[in-house]
Amino acid sequence: MRHLHLLFFSFSFLFALGSAQNLTDEQTQNVIQRLAEGATQSWEIGTRAQALLTHSNSRYSVYFTGADLSNANDDSSRDGQFHPPPSTPSSVSPSSSIGDLSTVLQIASEVIGNRTKNNGDISGPQPFIKDGAAADPASIGVAVLLANWTDAPSPSSSSSSNSSNSSSNNTNNNNTPSYAQAASDQLLFLFNSVPHSSSGAISHRVAQVQLWSDFVYMVPPFLAYYGVLTQNTSLISESVNQISLYRDVLRDTEANGLWKHILLGSGDVQGEPANDEGHWSTGNAWAAAGILRVLATIQHSPYADDFRHEMGLMEEWVYEIQNAMFSYLNTTTLLFTNYASDPTTFPDAASTALLASSVYRLALLRDIWHFLPEAERVRQNLFSSSSSSSSSSSSSSSSSSNNESGGNNNNNNALNHFTQDGWLTPVVNPHSYGVEGSRSPEAQAFVLELQAAWTDWEVAGRRGENGAFGVGMRKGARGYGKGGWWCLWWGRLGDVVGVLVGVGMGVFVVM
Repeated sequence: MRHLHLLFFSFSFLFALGSAQNLTDEQTQNVIQRLAEGATQSWEIGTRAQALLTHSNSRYSVYFTGADLSNANDDSSRDGQFHPPPSTPSSVSPSSSIGDLSTVLQIASEVIGNRTKNNGDISGPQPFIKDGAAADPASIGVAVLLANWTDAPSPSSSSSSNSSNSSSNNTNNNNTPSYAQAASDQLLFLFNSVPHSSSGAISHRVAQVQLWSDFVYMVPPFLAYYGVLTQNTSLISESVNQISLYRDVLRDTEANGLWKHILLGSGDVQGEPANDEGHWSTGNAWAAAGILRVLATIQHSPYADDFRHEMGLMEEWVYEIQNAMFSYLNTTTLLFTNYASDPTTFPDAASTALLASSVYRLALLRDIWHFLPEAERVRQNLFSSSSSSSSSSSSSSSSSSNNESGGNNNNNNALNHFTQDGWLTPVVNPHSYGVEGSRSPEAQAFVLELQAAWTDWEVAGRRGENGAFGVGMRKGARGYGKGGWWCLWWGRLGDVVGVLVGVGMGVFVVM
């Protein structure tokens, strides 16, 4: 027997607990400091720079759309210019939405200033940092392009005593390339020196063709940013194409659309990683976050109208990863396991944080709100303290042993998922993806990404909360428009049920 129930409720009440937990400024600074101490590998350096842009320098982030984020998805709120603006950071008055860009520019300066030494004084196409991974050094690309765009002082080696303040020259007096030249060399290295698959996918590795889900965060955002800054629509198109080529290979249709981690490697190249057909949670989060960065770059550029179809595709690709991943969220720990589809693997807060951040970003960019309830529960759990939260925390066997302190600051001591000195826990070992670790620089960056995404969502008026808590937007329902009738579905019941929501009316649930 099917029954028709009329439910009246206050939507605002349903999100009453939404901001119950959040990191304090002091705790956040602890996270930032640990990230600075731990980021040494190429992708860690790039991920750190990106997290600092998003969290502490939002004016220069691709997610920035204007001073009033309450109209973040309204074209009228944009000034038609791609951000960051073409001015020196010092000419812009500091504010809470800008922050101190000097750290990001310093990262770019150190990387390019040391490129000649680290790469063996070679010339021509080459990565920012010599690495067995072809893709990972490209993660630093946005910081390098930003340094050039803002006319930052030219990079110089430690022995240089007279560096130029212009980035227009190809090299400075110590054979250190300009930011523009270094970015060009990195771009040409990816297209001309790195092996490609038969379909044209740029390999994640240098020694052999091998596709990693991590690639999507490292390379396509660099291509899109480069393309917009140089008005090169072919590069913008290629950034989307590379995502599509990787998705074609790694997306597992037999696992609800989860992405596999590593494929196409031959397995017989000495010293190269073996293929990994598992559904690595961090890899899925890398992919979702990388697609969103490309989407935001294009959407907030003068070329948005030309790439509407591609933006729609990327919206779908992010949603399908979220849909696949959240079906495996452990409802007790509120964490994903290291391999999402394998509950016997250890819980991982790193991938959980990054994937949750993607939910807020998709809500802000494209009005896709379906997984906001899950993201809020995850965020509250990750940032909860023992004194304010009764929610379950991770049961990882090594979590307690990971709670060692490496400093004198104890302001993270009460947080359930952070060590005394601010390291997120439990986390995968960033240098051995099948092993649980204790200190992960990338995890620290993911915390900042989550904090920044949630903050932007708060400033934007908590977009979508009225249609998300307990009721999630079904794919394809966005087109009914704001203020109209929305087609939604009730996600908390075992079976899918139809829900029609009328603005200013009750909710009719057919069961």
